[in-house]
Amino acid sequence: MKLQLFPIVLCLLVATLFSCSRSEEKSETTQPSPAEIPVITIMTHDSFSVSKGVFEQFEKKLQAKLVIYQSGDAGEALNKAILAKNNPLADIFYGVDSTFLSRALKADMFIPYTPQHLDTVDKSLQLDPENRLVPVDFGDVCLNYDIEWFKEHNLLPPTRLEDLIKPEYLGLTVVQNPATSSPGLAFLLATISRFGEDGYLDYWQKLKANKVEITNGWKDAYWGKFTAASEGDRPIVVSYASSPAAEVFYSETKLSKAPTAVVLENNSAFRQIEFAGILKGTAKLELAKKAMDFILSAEFQEDIPLQMFVFPANSTAALPLVFQEHAQRAESPAFLDPQLIDAKREIWLREWIERML
Repeated sequence: MKLQLFPIVLCLLVATLFSCSRSEEKSETTQPSPAEIPVITIMTHDSFSVSKGVFEQFEKKLQAKLVIYQSGDAGEALNKAILAKNNPLADIFYGVDSTFLSRALKADMFIPYTPQHLDTVDKSLQLDPENRLVPVDFGDVCLNYDIEWFKEHNLLPPTRLEDLIKPEYLGLTVVQNPATSSPGLAFLLATISRFGEDGYLDYWQKLKANKVEITNGWKDAYWGKFTAASEGDRPIVVSYASSPAAEVFYSETKLSKAPTAVVLENNSAFRQIEFAGILKGTAKLELAKKAMDFILSAEFQEDIPLQMFVFPANSTAALPLVFQEHAQRAESPAFLDPQLIDAKREIWLREWIERML
């Protein structure tokens, strides 16, 4: 009886093994090869940063390989994107500054799309009603000052832009060239908003007489001249309202209070809003839409503060403790219409250069 069953059992065993082998072969052939994994590219500025964990979440969510193409400062990156708009270098552009918003929209290179979570973004940040560019983060450019320096010199710190031209503030301030620096341009716009097109040059002439120092970029000013961050001799610098949080976060010793403070009253700060959008000509439109959804999600937005030290656009995103305690936002920031900025930017810069340099 056992001998009669053996051929049957043997046949069943061979059939089962063959079936498993075919199943495994089929399973292996359905797995995408590295060459088949889609790639999505985000073009951005050199200050863009994302943590490794969130980067991996991003790729997992999209089931795609993510490439970050950093292309210089915000203005330089945008210019490159505009020049290549007929043959786009990426699928998404991240980092259109509000000072360049009209220029970017005029180039007609973004696809309208309303991403998930846009309803969490304050309406004051949404400057494009067609959602070709949607806000992703923001920060306030303003005066920062060295708290200890002013205590040691028994001098009240500034509370408004007008303070900088007083005799007692002679030689205390360092700013950035607006023609070469994003915060420098934002500060110039703050002065135009505050003193008007007819008065801002007079203000700058008085700053010059009060021996304001001008550097090419933020690093030169903050890390090279500012007393709170260098061996420099300038206790007032143009930076961000979130810079005190960065001072605490990066301090080698644990600090309960930031060594610097900011000036936000009297329309002294200019709000920089960053936008992102899907570039026309992308061959991966649906994937780009999913990427935009993720950029406004809590996972990505909560990573922004400690990566780029600006505020997330998503109002429901939790802020890290150091931001809650030490970063600030202006209640009434200076404002200029983006279309006016686009129309007058080059004129204002030329006038400023002629007067100051």
